[in-house]
Amino acid sequence: MNPVRIPVIAVDGPSGVGKGMATRWLAARTGWHRLDSGALYRVLALAAVKAGVALGAHDEVAALASTLDIRFVGETEADEAILVNGANWTDKIRAESTGNLASQIATAPVVRAALLQRQRDFREAPGLIADGRDMGSVVFPDAVLKIFLDAKAEARAMRRHAQLSKKGASVNLDDLFVEVRARDERDRKRAIAPLVAATDAIIIDTTRMSVSQVLVQLEILLRQKQLIS
Repeated sequence: MNPVRIPVIAVDGPSGVGKGMATRWLAARTGWHRLDSGALYRVLALAAVKAGVALGAHDEVAALASTLDIRFVGETEADEAILVNGANWTDKIRAESTGNLASQIATAPVVRAALLQRQRDFREAPGLIADGRDMGSVVFPDAVLKIFLDAKAEARAMRRHAQLSKKGASVNLDDLFVEVRARDERDRKRAIAPLVAATDAIIIDTTRMSVSQVLVQLEILLRQKQLIS
């Protein structure tokens, strides 16, 4: 099938807004593939470290992108798995230390160019649900449905605090709020592919919405676009 005919639903938004939950649900509801674009940078950074490639050697890091078979499986956060060349890297990819490694390569133009193609390679029949910050604006500008999830920084910090506390982590809410605001600032002002809602994206502010309310809105959008029966 011609890739341009394979439908894509792009789900963008800042950190902690519930994109993972939304895209897992959308993938399960439609039976489509799923892409967590942010995880690709973590995978690539960790693969570089494992291969002994310096993260500052951006050309060499970028070259690794085409060698990695990356798959996202699971319908819920509890059973989600990130498989890299057949091995389960989920815990390593989600570690805070890996996020710090990813930040060292994420702004390099050659790395972003290499991962741009890898992201587009996920576009396979019957369709793709893409989670990120520039899915609708840059990576899949022809997506059949573009959704931009948003929420106030305070709400996202509280959600993250509850999530980490549930896992037994000791975290400070004020510190999380500062981190959320700082990441928002970096994402919105970065020179390459900044966080911005595509002009034709449907914006959903989840600040005061429950998970079930968000899912109802997603169901409505799927039906409006005739993507489900």
